[in-house]
Amino acid sequence: MTRLIQILCGFMVAAPLWAAGNGPGLMDAKIDLSDQASLQRGARIFVNYCLSCHAAAYMRYNRLGEDLGISDDVLKENLMFGTDKIGSTMTIAMSKADAEQYFGVAPPDLSVIARARGADWLYTFFMTFYRDPSRPLGANNLVFKDVAMPNVLWELQGWQRPVYKQKTNAKGNTVNKFDHLEYETTGILSDKEYKKTVQDLVNFMVYLGEPIKLKRQMIGTWVMVYLLILLVIVYLLKQEYWRDIR
Repeated sequence: MTRLIQILCGFMVAAPLWAAGNGPGLMDAKIDLSDQASLQRGARIFVNYCLSCHAAAYMRYNRLGEDLGISDDVLKENLMFGTDKIGSTMTIAMSKADAEQYFGVAPPDLSVIARARGADWLYTFFMTFYRDPSRPLGANNLVFKDVAMPNVLWELQGWQRPVYKQKTNAKGNTVNKFDHLEYETTGILSDKEYKKTVQDLVNFMVYLGEPIKLKRQMIGTWVMVYLLILLVIVYLLKQEYWRDIR
């Protein structure tokens, strides 16, 4: 059911863009919650690039450390910039009023954004920012048109620009249709490195939305094994019980 909701949310946002020919299909985020090193890198990226504007108020730093194998000292030195209490939640100092003044809308809490949007949607979102001088913050996005968020990862990725091709519509008029994005300037990271960085970030955000998921799946596996063993035992007991009655 959760996966169905994610798919529907992503489709509702992206479908108008696909229909208009203005955007790409969603890219595969290749999520792997068992990759602890990826989750650790994603946590670092999230704290450095997202947490200044977006809170993750349903997650506590000590829970983060326990799940990802990060010591309290490393947490305090590298991931905790707004508080010195290890049990604090991942909140931000910026008030809602200030956020609305700066961006026109208060940035949403990202605790469960991966469950609402889907991992592939988030991955595509971070991959498809492009320069748009008509926007107040100079950036736009293919899967979230007129987004109020700036391209916070532009130093890592560089800037992209949209490339259009002339096509004839049903009325016989020539119009410009989006074709693809191309790099206008390069960033600190190569294209391959940037994709890996975004993958780590989205991986962490998926963990953030359901920290218990890996343990839940493991418990579910053991429950199924237990039930199968129990089924064999019950069947043998049934055979033994009815043996003399036949």
